Amino acid sequence: MTTTAPATARKPATMAQALTRALRDAMADDPSVHVMGEDVGTLGGVFRVTDGLAKEFGEDRCTDTALAEAGILGTAVGMAMYGLRPVVEMQFDAFAYPAFEQLISHVARMRNRTHGALTMPLTIRVPYGGGIGGVEHHSDSSEAYYLATPGLQVVTPATVEDAYGLLRAAIASDDPVVFLEPKRLYWSKADWSPDAPTEVAPLGRAEIRRRGSSATLITYGPSLPVCMEAAEAARAEGWDLEVVDLRSLMPFDDETVCASVRRTGRAVVVHESNGFGGPGGEIAARITERCFHHLEAPVLRVAGFDIPYPPPMLERHHLPGVDRILDTVARLQWESDWTEGRGE
Repeated sequence: MTTTAPATARKPATMAQALTRALRDAMADDPSVHVMGEDVGTLGGVFRVTDGLAKEFGEDRCTDTALAEAGILGTAVGMAMYGLRPVVEMQFDAFAYPAFEQLISHVARMRNRTHGALTMPLTIRVPYGGGIGGVEHHSDSSEAYYLATPGLQVVTPATVEDAYGLLRAAIASDDPVVFLEPKRLYWSKADWSPDAPTEVAPLGRAEIRRRGSSATLITYGPSLPVCMEAAEAARAEGWDLEVVDLRSLMPFDDETVCASVRRTGRAVVVHESNGFGGPGGEIAARITERCFHHLEAPVLRVAGFDIPYPPPMLERHHLPGVDRILDTVARLQWESDWTEGRGE
C-alpha cells in the first residue's frame, strides 16, 4: 500500500514515534480500531508508544485494562468477532504467556473454525528481545512459540519506516498478527516522515538491506543492525556479505531468501532466540530443501544460547554479536575449502 499525503521534509524520528504515528493514523482512518492494554491510556505505555492516544481519541478507544493478559486477549477476541479491530499491547514479551490459551485456542483458530464466517482482525503488539539490561521476563525472544501456532501472522520491524508501514498493514489485515517490536530499537532513529509517500510492502515480503556476493546473512528485528555492522567489518577479511531482513516470519518470503542464497552459495541465520527449537532451524531447513544444489557449505546459525535469559551483566555474551557472526562466516569458508579438498 502507498500513503498518498503530500511529501514533506523528512527529519529524525525514532521507531517508537513511528509506531505511535501508525496507531494514531489507523485510529483516525478507521473508528473500529481500538487500542487496549496495561497502562496504554493515561501513562501512554511503558515505552510511551501509545502516548497521547487516549487524550485524542478518548478512553473508550485507548483503554487501560486490568493486569490480566488472558482477560485482555479474550476481550479482544470478542471485539474482533463483532467487527472491531482491536490492537492489544502486551507490556513485555514474557508477560504475554498467560494469554497463550486464548491465542492458541481462539485467536489462531477462529477463522478456520467458522469456515471463514468470522474473521479475526486482531493485532497483538509484543515488545520483545534483549539489549536493554532488562531482568528475567523482560527480555525474552518468544517468536518460536508464535511460529509454531498455525493461523498466526508474525511480523517484526527493524527500521523506523517499517515500524510504521508494517504496523499499518498488520492493523488492516483480517487475520491475526503478532507484531513483535524490538525493544532495543525503540530509540533508533532515521530521517522519516509519515506524511511523505511511502511504499509499504505487504506482509510476507523480505528486504535485501545490503547486497553482497560471499554469503547471505538472514536476520530480522533486533539482529539487523548487528548483521549490518558485521557485514561492514567483514570487508577487512575480504568477504562481501549480503544481508536479508525477513520483516515477516510468517508468511515467510522463500522467494527473496532463496534467490539471495542461490547467488552467494552460503547462508548464516542470525537471531536472538535460542538455537535449539528456534526459528533458525526452520529457516535453515527451508533453504536446504530449496537451494541444496547451490550451497557451497552447510547453512549455519548464530543464536542466543539454550538457557533462560541471563542477568543484565551477562547479556552481551548471550546475544549474537559481530565477532560470533564473523567466526561463523569463517566456518562457512572453511567448510567450502574442506569439501573442495576432498574433491567433492
